[in-house]
Amino acid sequence: MSRYSNSDITRYTPSCFCFILDQSSSMAEPFGERDGQAPVTKAEAVALALNNLLRNLILSCSKSDGIRDYFEVAVIGYGAEVGSAWQGALRGRELVPISQVADHVLRLEERPVSFGDGTTETIQVPIWITPQAHGSTTMCTALHLAHDILAFWTAKNPSSHPPVIVHITDGEATDGDPATYLEALANTGTGTGRSTLFNVHLSSRRAAQPLSFPDQSMPLHDPYAKLLFDKASYLTPYMRTIAWENGLPLTEQARAFVFNADPSLLVLALEIGTRPGRLW
Repeated sequence: MSRYSNSDITRYTPSCFCFILDQSSSMAEPFGERDGQAPVTKAEAVALALNNLLRNLILSCSKSDGIRDYFEVAVIGYGAEVGSAWQGALRGRELVPISQVADHVLRLEERPVSFGDGTTETIQVPIWITPQAHGSTTMCTALHLAHDILAFWTAKNPSSHPPVIVHITDGEATDGDPATYLEALANTGTGTGRSTLFNVHLSSRRAAQPLSFPDQSMPLHDPYAKLLFDKASYLTPYMRTIAWENGLPLTEQARAFVFNADPSLLVLALEIGTRPGRLW
């Protein structure tokens, strides 16, 4: 199985996104500021970024004939429970076509939007995922579940563009060693290439220096950080192009790994990670 896929993403050969979210109690810790308001928690920042991302995915799949199912999406949460993090009509679902994500919004929330001329407008934004922060870091159980879901999807879609897996966490596993589970996830794929596994670590310290998409583990003195780096996939050429467009000139050895991410780096990692290729 090759490292990179050369396949196109179409309605007939779709791709898959699997988001694995740490929802343990530590995700209730402060994470960053927002427009002069009170700091958000890590759980709030992840939910905000993922809801915005889902909205943008739907827009990218919207054509004159409707929303094309270029993607299926899984969202797995782990903390007090391990399982699907969808809510409302999608509760309990594992893989959801993007058109059905669009059709089953949990609710709409009003959000103020500021413009460059100093004016502010209130808009309604769709919400699918709400902040959760309870329990311990049952990471291994969640990674195992994600592997089962992706094994099912890849067997059903052998000619499709391989999945992209985005794992977001702020701590170490409390239910075992995640190394073999992370490796198994990274080794999933279709006949066109391997899956891309992103490991995104969120910072608990305001002064921590973020590290984005490194090509070697030398700066990583933390064994857990080195594990997340070692098991992360290489960025695909197309993802590196998106990184270049965002001011990050990366090497061919750049890994899909972020350590000590702040809110802005979390959003950038999601932007790069969810651009696997061109839609046709």
